[in-house]
Amino acid sequence: MTHYFVNLEGVVVLGIDDEREIPEVHIETERTLEGCPRCGVVARVKDRHLVRLVDLSMAGRKIALVWRKRRFICLESKCPMVTWTEVDQRIAAPRLVLTDRAGRWATVQVGRHGRTVDEVAGDLGCDWHTVNDAVLAYGEALIDHPDRFSDVASLGLDEHLMVREGPRRHKSFVTAIVDVDRAQLLDIVPDRRGNEPKKWLRARGPAWRANVTAGTIDLSATYKGVFDAVLPHAILVADPFHVVKHANSKVDECRRRVQNETLGHRGRKSDPLYRIRRVLQMSKKRLDDEGRENIMGYLKAGDPRGELQMTWHAAQAIPELYEVDEFELAKEFIDELIRDMAEPTYPVEVHSLGRTLARWRTEIIAWHQRQITNGPTESMNNLAKRIKRVAFGFRSFRNYRVRALLYAGKPNWELLPTITPR
Repeated sequence: MTHYFVNLEGVVVLGIDDEREIPEVHIETERTLEGCPRCGVVARVKDRHLVRLVDLSMAGRKIALVWRKRRFICLESKCPMVTWTEVDQRIAAPRLVLTDRAGRWATVQVGRHGRTVDEVAGDLGCDWHTVNDAVLAYGEALIDHPDRFSDVASLGLDEHLMVREGPRRHKSFVTAIVDVDRAQLLDIVPDRRGNEPKKWLRARGPAWRANVTAGTIDLSATYKGVFDAVLPHAILVADPFHVVKHANSKVDECRRRVQNETLGHRGRKSDPLYRIRRVLQMSKKRLDDEGRENIMGYLKAGDPRGELQMTWHAAQAIPELYEVDEFELAKEFIDELIRDMAEPTYPVEVHSLGRTLARWRTEIIAWHQRQITNGPTESMNNLAKRIKRVAFGFRSFRNYRVRALLYAGKPNWELLPTITPR
């Protein structure tokens, strides 16, 4: 009987109350002697009180354990301890209402399998807070385990929206810190300013930081400042996707400006430039002869001064930069682009793109030294957002951090049976 219901040495089953909606299994420990934690004097049992714990289901029925916990009193009159209650973390961790085995099972279900807390609480027959408290206690011990933070060679930083708060729907962002080589979410810190990532990196220690030889970001001056301040030795790479995306955004800006200047209104479906707005974002190599002829025809009809055409050609040169094989040739290529885009006759959008290339020149051509991208960072953001969607949003940063790291942080789940909940 003891083995079936409890399976713990030194714990006996006193009885089963099967007349309740959720059957209760009454247990107690077999210990008869207890020493005072302060003075070591053998204590006396003062009284017993019943603690009801939510346990795993058995044979398709929800089960609760009722633990008759002893309260001891120290017989040494000068001891400040006076009284205390017995603790057995094999049964349940302090301040948690789930049994130890139920808490670890719930952590796997919510963290590893991405189930909702409410769904797991329904399976166990308890409320949301009971399961969430257990997931936080076991989850934080698992995600902060030193073994999870192995040596990192390439680091990625990116922000994403956590929640909109308050009557004005103020946006609260968080920063994801990612091991790009392993595609592992290392941690999530509050805000998208640089102070929190700097604190996190400094807390890792100089030996860990020295191993980081490369970093990748989108065109964020804030995150560039993080690398400059904490990891100045690392080669910083501007993500190629975001560089090309920025160039395409200049094409769209120019199209909207020319549209308003020539027709006096925003784009309509019959307007020539509006009809090719999506095609202008495509690479020339993806267009056949007919597609290129269509673009030229619409540009001739809606772009009388040729400004959009010049901006489009300038943006199309950016992907060609990443086709260059040699680092020295890439430097010559980008320097030539920067000089050409400063031509006074070019539209303002081309000038703006040229200034961006000049400002990020070192980080853009660094891709030819360390061909890493921010793709793994973006994928970790997607996994974190999946947890947010499953939970129908988060308001607590602590809840969000633990759930996201359990799901995307690649903790060692084999350590779960050995950790001590916090």
